[in-house]
Amino acid sequence: MCRQSKRTHKHVEISDCKLRKMWADTLLIVFISICTALLGEGLTWLMVYRTEKYQKLKAEVERQSKRLEKRKEAHGDSLDKQHKKKIEREEERLKNNNRDLSLVKMKSMFAIGFAFTALLSMFNSIFDGRVVARLPFLPITWIQGLSHRNLPGDDYQECSFIFLYILCTMSIRQNIQKLLGFAPSRAASKQGTSLFGPTPGQFK
Repeated sequence: MCRQSKRTHKHVEISDCKLRKMWADTLLIVFISICTALLGEGLTWLMVYRTEKYQKLKAEVERQSKRLEKRKEAHGDSLDKQHKKKIEREEERLKNNNRDLSLVKMKSMFAIGFAFTALLSMFNSIFDGRVVARLPFLPITWIQGLSHRNLPGDDYQECSFIFLYILCTMSIRQNIQKLLGFAPSRAASKQGTSLFGPTPGQFK
């Protein structure tokens, strides 16, 4: 039996039993997020990372990114017309290789996405209507539909399974990719980000 001593927080009474159950659900969802992230990376390794095509494209992107970064650092803003043209051509090649790399990964993402949709549907039905955590903030209005999904009442600091799972997966998967060496290098990330900013014609 759970002791029914009450704690009041902003006019919401939560029993010790409910708190313990909530913590248990939170830890279980973090564990599920870790397991699904590991499963996702394992499947991606089987279908993408270990293939020769992916490894060649990744090595080429890394090499081009480092070379482009060194050139930009060496010349800074004082670029003559010839160097500008060279950098533009290298950026265009890097953009094409990044696009090819994304296409190689995309093929496996459909299969993995289908499997994870089935898993997510199963977990969603298990935790449906259960408060799995209490948020330390009040979500903005357009997020409340997700953070409070299928929960009774109008206390929008109460968190649903799907919202907590998404938050955990977003943070955990990135760290697992870094830990396993699947994340792009600093140079590739930097150049990849800049490619979606100014276009190659920025130096004209």
